[in-house]
Amino acid sequence: GHCRLLCKPSALAQHLVRSLGRSAALRGGRWPWPCWPQLQMLWQLLQPPELEPVVARELLQLPDAGLVALDWLVGPWGAASGGGGLSSPVLLLIPNAAGKVTGGLLQLGLRALERGFIPVIFNRRGHNGCPLTTPRLQPFGDPGDLREAVTYLRCRHPSASLLAVSEGSGSGLLLAYLGESGSSSRLAAAACLSPIFRGRDWFEAGMPWLYEWPLLLHLKQGLSRYAGALAEVVDMDKLLCSRSLRELEETLFCRTRSRPTSWESYWERNEPLRDADEAAVPVLCLCSADDPVRGPPARSLPRELFRSSPYFFLLLTPHGGHCGFPRRGPGGCWAHEAVLEYFRAMAEFLRTEERRKGLPRPR
Repeated sequence: GHCRLLCKPSALAQHLVRSLGRSAALRGGRWPWPCWPQLQMLWQLLQPPELEPVVARELLQLPDAGLVALDWLVGPWGAASGGGGLSSPVLLLIPNAAGKVTGGLLQLGLRALERGFIPVIFNRRGHNGCPLTTPRLQPFGDPGDLREAVTYLRCRHPSASLLAVSEGSGSGLLLAYLGESGSSSRLAAAACLSPIFRGRDWFEAGMPWLYEWPLLLHLKQGLSRYAGALAEVVDMDKLLCSRSLRELEETLFCRTRSRPTSWESYWERNEPLRDADEAAVPVLCLCSADDPVRGPPARSLPRELFRSSPYFFLLLTPHGGHCGFPRRGPGGCWAHEAVLEYFRAMAEFLRTEERRKGLPRPR
């Protein structure tokens, strides 16, 4: 399907090439207008899931008394539990940085549920109806809250493989977590759909107004609900009058009343790839060359990272837009099938390696 896998040669890379090459997700049934990335993205974002999922929400209290929400997808059938058993793999779904749970992300969760995964959506503080109990939101690349959620999931499902997949700008959080945690991430594998690799460059370059203004409006609408609580730490009038995503991010996290910081210092702590060399978990990044949100591949794709690190794999397709990757027929998004095939191939490879080396299964 004209896809290319850019990675450092290894036994795992060869296994992925064989597995993805056999996958029907990368062949046939393509979108009839491949050169219209904007239409592909809007189609995927606005398309509702085929079946409306049933979600069971769980609030997780953090050490500073803040809350994040975990939404367990239990199917469109009113089931009382997920599609898998106690040892079924848990799939952690991370929405974009604005907290928008798109129809595509829900569709991926339902596909995973049908395959025996236990899907759960991670909602940041104040996002998607999660109560904001402290005057603090989660910066772009601060993985502290995600680490607490992963620890909880590991305690709740101690015998299950823990996997993670992120969408769009939410990948900044997942990539930062993998780099900062290294071999202690507790994840078996991860995947990123249309990730934003260079956060500062992305905010400074800006997006076309067709994408930036709706996203900015969505963020302001969510923040206005907590105007009273946030007024203690930020200038809410300036925040709600922001005319760009950069201005909003800078007002919210740099120009605070208590601990103001510079734009440069903020990104030293929040760049997604700041500790990428420490990552020790296989990560598949599925990107489109015509992504109108991420920007041109020449300046937005860190190709050298994929050539030098044995853990990063770039599946690059010429067309697909931003988190679009549409196709004809049921399912709608071929990237979802590719991600699930990647997780299956990873599990198969790890089982083979354990048998070859005679290693005991981790408890």
